[in-house]
Amino acid sequence: MVRRVYIETFGCQMNEVDSARMMALLGKAEYRPADSLSDADLVLLNTCSIREKADQKIYSALGHLRRWKRGREGRLVAVGGCLAQQEGPALRERAPHVDIVFGTHSIARLPDLLRLAEGCGAPVSVDLSGDTSHWEVLPYLADGAASAMVTVMQGCDNFCAYCIVPHVRGREISRPSAEIVGEVQELTERGVCEVVLLGQNVNSYGKKEGEIPFPELLRRISRVRGIRRIRFLTSHPRDLDRETIGLFSEIDTLCPHIHLPIQAGSERILATMGRGYTRKEYLGKIRDLRMAMPGIAFSSDFIVGFPGETEEDFQDTLSVMEEVRYDSSFSFRFSPRRGTRAAEMSGSVAPEEASERLHRLQALQDRHTRDRLAACVGKAMEVLVEGKSAKDPSRLCGRTPCNKTVNFSPVSSGHAALRRVEIRSAGHHSLSGEEGQPHG
Repeated sequence: MVRRVYIETFGCQMNEVDSARMMALLGKAEYRPADSLSDADLVLLNTCSIREKADQKIYSALGHLRRWKRGREGRLVAVGGCLAQQEGPALRERAPHVDIVFGTHSIARLPDLLRLAEGCGAPVSVDLSGDTSHWEVLPYLADGAASAMVTVMQGCDNFCAYCIVPHVRGREISRPSAEIVGEVQELTERGVCEVVLLGQNVNSYGKKEGEIPFPELLRRISRVRGIRRIRFLTSHPRDLDRETIGLFSEIDTLCPHIHLPIQAGSERILATMGRGYTRKEYLGKIRDLRMAMPGIAFSSDFIVGFPGETEEDFQDTLSVMEEVRYDSSFSFRFSPRRGTRAAEMSGSVAPEEASERLHRLQALQDRHTRDRLAACVGKAMEVLVEGKSAKDPSRLCGRTPCNKTVNFSPVSSGHAALRRVEIRSAGHHSLSGEEGQPHG
């Protein structure tokens, strides 16, 4: 009997691709995607625990699912991902109606765990030494998708003072390069022309396993027939090397955009965070990237209100933003995570002060984003179509090579993934345009 599953994903792109693999595994167990929560027999929350706010959102969702489960006999609730890995059996103490708890290394076990739950068991699987063979499962892909995410490694060995990732994703593990290239080849056969390579620190790819280095992996993927765009994230500034930087001028299909998280602009705070690079070293790599690829777009991450941060430290962060002028960034108020060094540090910043600093940082980023977008007006850009525009279904939405969102009016009803679009105007976070008339 075919049953329906509704998956809600919280957090990063790594969780998104994990959800796609879960859907592929569940498909083999005769589960199909549900159109809505009311249609589902199984609800699966793939969770994040990077910040306290993420935890709160997930427990709030679980509160609503308690009522949903009572609505029909046989309904099941599963919780996977980082929060499940962190909390383990304790998660059920707060949410006893959860049927399955499984961590970041237990995805391959999901069909078995589901059978146990259907037989009235209550399985918990959060062993970080668990099987990672879920990588071998080609992720579930929507019909017509032109872009796909491909996991090249997971886990992290850096143990930055604030970061929970090594505790919930484990230590670095890299996939065999032949397996990665094989997955990319399979994806192109399904119509994919863009791949996004994922890892907590892609620049460390293969070092522990004696695999090919990351730059060579990029070269091999670039040679796969049908690949038109390659992206990767995330890069750790300490480990981004000259060879990888040079590839932006060597590989035509490598998109001119890089996500390079700095987290803070203060030398003192960077050292306290344990980031392993200086402000000067970071800015040097920014300059090298701009030399290798003029016009390259930058995005970053920032943490505001880290323990001990002064107004002078914060001004150092703003000055880095002024120098780099990022196209976009993700910024958050510091959130202590249990088990990290920063959770035990003194010198906490008052929440009101941290919030005020965050507001100033985001206002500056908004200005830089608007300036970057305004500079695109009047230009013709190649856009990879991702689907219909959210605000106007008669228009399409996609991304430029520099990772800017474009909503545009098509000139035909064709299914071409890549379109040439004339940019007519810029908004706060996206561009608007018209598809150019086809030649000849």
